[in-house]
Amino acid sequence: MYTITGSTGHVGAVVAEELLKRGAPVRTVVRERAGGERPARLGAEAATADLGDREAFAEALRGSSGAFVLLPTVVTGGDVEHRALADSIAGAVSDSGVPHVVMLSSIGAELAEGTGPVRWLCHLENLLRGTGTVLSAIRSWHFQEKVETLLPAVLGAGVYPVFGDTVDVPTRMIATADIGRAAAGALLEPPTRSEVVDLEGPQYTEREVAEALESILGRRLEIVTIPRSGWVDSLVEAGLPRVFAQELTGLHDAEQQGILKFRGDRRHACTTGLEETLRRVLA
Repeated sequence: MYTITGSTGHVGAVVAEELLKRGAPVRTVVRERAGGERPARLGAEAATADLGDREAFAEALRGSSGAFVLLPTVVTGGDVEHRALADSIAGAVSDSGVPHVVMLSSIGAELAEGTGPVRWLCHLENLLRGTGTVLSAIRSWHFQEKVETLLPAVLGAGVYPVFGDTVDVPTRMIATADIGRAAAGALLEPPTRSEVVDLEGPQYTEREVAEALESILGRRLEIVTIPRSGWVDSLVEAGLPRVFAQELTGLHDAEQQGILKFRGDRRHACTTGLEETLRRVLA
């Protein structure tokens, strides 16, 4: 049995569905029973538990040969909330005795400070290593689906906003479907000891993303660069709480400073192109 968290999200849904396609038994962990309907139609069972409830989550994990976990983002919270959630997840893993855990992490998660919200993933990685489980930490770069957060500006005003001074610096962007398949593969073929897997993917500039959107939408977009001084206010105007907008600004700073690098034990190639992802998102 493989226990999967986040099955209603982009990555977790793919993990569950990929395992089911391969004939593996799957249990999804959902906060509300309705959240497990899609995997259930494919043959998964569902357990109801909040990841912040250590006892309930441990019960959902018991009997599993492997589990996929992620750290949910609490946009209204900060260090206290995210560290407490990480503590609960790791505690449940320890209590349940699940032998192998695949965790959705991020490039830069080896750094305890200076990476915005990624530092909470560093905390969870370290906690999981201390539980006795074998940990496969899957570190990804930007999700290609991050463009979803920009669609109101793109579709409503014809504007493609960029946080930075340039639109011509390439960065790796990985499709969540590729991430989910990588995680499912790691569950089915667990390593003998804990490891960090860096996901390698295609690189695109923000200009290339905007041009791909223009091609699919059949309309011109105005690329607008937002200076560092305006990042927090722009994110707040987009609907984020100020505390989380400040955290994301810290992550943007880390990326522009070049401190986010491959540091894993091995790399896994992801090949889905941006246009394929954009067409699916815009369908």
